[in-house]
Amino acid sequence: MGAEKEKPSRRTRADSLRNRERLVAAAARVFGAGGRGATLDAVAREAGVGIGTLYRHFPTREALFEAVYRSEVDQLFALAERLANEAPPVEALRQWLHANVHLMTTKKGMVEALQLVAYGSTELKAYSFQRLTDGLALLLDRGARSGELRDDITAEELLRTMVGIFYADGPQDWQASALRIIDILIDGLQRR
Repeated sequence: MGAEKEKPSRRTRADSLRNRERLVAAAARVFGAGGRGATLDAVAREAGVGIGTLYRHFPTREALFEAVYRSEVDQLFALAERLANEAPPVEALRQWLHANVHLMTTKKGMVEALQLVAYGSTELKAYSFQRLTDGLALLLDRGARSGELRDDITAEELLRTMVGIFYADGPQDWQASALRIIDILIDGLQRR
């Protein structure tokens, strides 16, 4: 008997990667809008693919939520890197924290589902906490080095404060209140 030939590992096709990216983007829009229309069928339609394609990439609703969550975390980290190189330190911090509020506002329709996914997976929770902490640390460290921001608060402490702001029950105009609180925090973080 001859030795069996090993099959070469399959590379993910470019069209498959594009479909996955389109599904994640479509899911963010559909689930972010919330309501009864936030179905997996709606996600597939929004992405321009069949439901079978959706299930090949994401066998469960939770897997799709996790992919959306990771994508959002990665986008926030990329924004922190960009702002750390482009904007003055205090303004960079303000823009990044405001972007977090805007993201949470657009994701109100899927916040509960995202919380369940994130807190149900210790790996995902650790990943997201680390990425967001690292992004925030870039901004805080740059501000402290420039002398514009205090150096006695850690990225982890500020991130935990942000989580408290996001999940506290608040008024109807939650976003305006959160942005005002963030601006007060930033004022308190500045060296004068």
